Amino acid sequence: MENGTVSLSLLELFGLGGVFMWPLLAFSIATVAISLERMIYFLFHNLRIDDLYGKTSEFLASGDYAGAEEYLSAGTRRRMGARILLALVKRAAPGQGAFSEHHVERAAETEAMNCIHSLENGFNFLTALGSLSPLTGFLGTVSGMIGAFRSIAEATEVNAQIVANGIYEALITTVFGLIIAIIAMIFHSIYSNIVDKFAADVERTCSNLIADIADYQTEKVK
Repeated sequence: MENGTVSLSLLELFGLGGVFMWPLLAFSIATVAISLERMIYFLFHNLRIDDLYGKTSEFLASGDYAGAEEYLSAGTRRRMGARILLALVKRAAPGQGAFSEHHVERAAETEAMNCIHSLENGFNFLTALGSLSPLTGFLGTVSGMIGAFRSIAEATEVNAQIVANGIYEALITTVFGLIIAIIAMIFHSIYSNIVDKFAADVERTCSNLIADIADYQTEKVK
C-alpha cells in the first residue's frame, strides 16, 4: 500500500477475476500467438509487385517468355507477386494455344486467390477472439454481480467489504475481455488493410501486364 492506495499484481488481479479469467487467459495467449505469427509471415513475404511487373514486361516485350519465367521463378519463395505473375506468364507463353485474355486472367486469378488465402490464415480466429473475449468478460461481470448480491442477501449488515469481491470480479473480467478484443481487432484491421492493398496491386498489375502482352502479340502479327 502506497499513500493509501493498494497496488495489485497481475497475478492478484487474475485471482480476483474469478473462474472466467482462465478462458480469458487462453484467449489472450491465442490472440498474441496469432498476431505474432501473422506479423512474422508478412515480414517474411515481400508483397511488392510493381518492380516485378517492370522487369517482366521488359522480357515479354522482346518475346523472351523463358527469361521472364526464370526471373519470376527465382523469387517465388518469398514473393507472392512472383507466383501470380509466373502463373500468368506461363499461361500466356507460346505453346499454350491461342492467346486468350480470359484464360490468362483466370490463371492469374486462381494463383492470386491461393496467395490471398494463405495471407488471411488466422483472420477468422482473430475475429472470433475479438467477439468471444468481451462476451466472456461480460459473463464474468454477471457472475461477479450475482456473487455480490448473494453476499448482500446472506448478510445481516451490509457494508462495502461484503460486495467487494463480487465487484472486483465483475470489473476485472470486463476490462480484460475488452483489452483482448481491442488487441485482436487492431491486428485484424492492420493485416486486412495490408491484404486489401496487395489484392488491389495484383489486380491492377495483372490487368496492365495482360494488356501489354496483347499489344506485343498484335505487334508481332503485324
